[in-house]
Amino acid sequence: MSHPPHLFVDISSHGFGHLAQVAPILNDLSRRRPRLRLTVRSGLPLEKLLSRVQCDFIHLSGRSDFGFVMLDAVRIDLAATADAYRAQHANWRERVDAETELLCRIQPDLVLTDVAYLPLAAAAQAGIPSLSMCSLNWADLLAHFFGHQPWAKPIHNEMLAAYGAAECFLRLTPAMPMSDLSRTRAIAPVAAIGHDQRDALLAQLSCPPGIKLVLVAFGGFAKDLSAEHWPRMEGVHYLVPQSWLISRDDMTATEPLGLHFTDLLRSVDAVLTKPGYGTFTEAACNGTAVIFMRRNDWPEQDCLIDWLMLNARCLEITETALISGRWLESLGDLWEQAAPPLPRNEGAAEAAKIISDVLDLHCTRNAE
Repeated sequence: MSHPPHLFVDISSHGFGHLAQVAPILNDLSRRRPRLRLTVRSGLPLEKLLSRVQCDFIHLSGRSDFGFVMLDAVRIDLAATADAYRAQHANWRERVDAETELLCRIQPDLVLTDVAYLPLAAAAQAGIPSLSMCSLNWADLLAHFFGHQPWAKPIHNEMLAAYGAAECFLRLTPAMPMSDLSRTRAIAPVAAIGHDQRDALLAQLSCPPGIKLVLVAFGGFAKDLSAEHWPRMEGVHYLVPQSWLISRDDMTATEPLGLHFTDLLRSVDAVLTKPGYGTFTEAACNGTAVIFMRRNDWPEQDCLIDWLMLNARCLEITETALISGRWLESLGDLWEQAAPPLPRNEGAAEAAKIISDVLDLHCTRNAE
């Protein structure tokens, strides 16, 4: 009897959006291939992984990428990020060798990343096929922020070489152009669909049926919004991070409610967030309105915002309006917008089939 195929998945812990992309694909893949062995490495907490990934997996704690050093949910620490990339690539060959030893030890049949590049370079060195996926890649972002600086060019070349070693880069819709990557394949949007728990949620909150619920979610990054000073708005109740420690009868901490994020998202009337793939696509595919504040010079956000405006009721606000609470005056206009048709949400099935086909191809070759 042949051994079940083994997939090694590296999930970036730069926020929660990378997990939101990967998890629906892994869930679909596990239904297609119930004998699949799955190893997942991520710097995210195990409980966060378990809340999204519905199949069994071996967990490796750790991370092979850092993305960008963030000051908060929308601001990058450029100096610290530059230092981190220079340190990461100062001994690049040694890092690749160490990663190669890891892969040879756990012996996966296929490596999948979202969106780390070190495992791709190591997989190529170990002779293991690999795929990558995301709506962005770190090479494009490095070039955007640091491409004019001499130190960045050799690092950018090493990143591109690593991404180029993958058999394919699954470019999830919506996504950056990624013109520097040689083998990309466009994939439909990927989004988890939640269960409508609105009635139970209203009962839990002791709120009347007609009240509007606004979820505040910034994708795993802290952001001080001075919410304790927002003016009250009749008929609106806010679900906010527990870490804010706000005591107001029109605000409730999200975490003690015990609901999965996608169920919560589907059950509210709007989500207040930053541009990010996971929250944008999941809100649109679950029919939830979006209030968003742009990030400071984040090149991925333009394609996300353009897509959102076509696929969801949405409202852009400034940070000044957000902190002052003036954005509340526009909520009525948001809810009066005509809801567009729910977007096509077939990306998880598309990606799972591609991954399954690649596994079949290489497992067959290895068996010959």
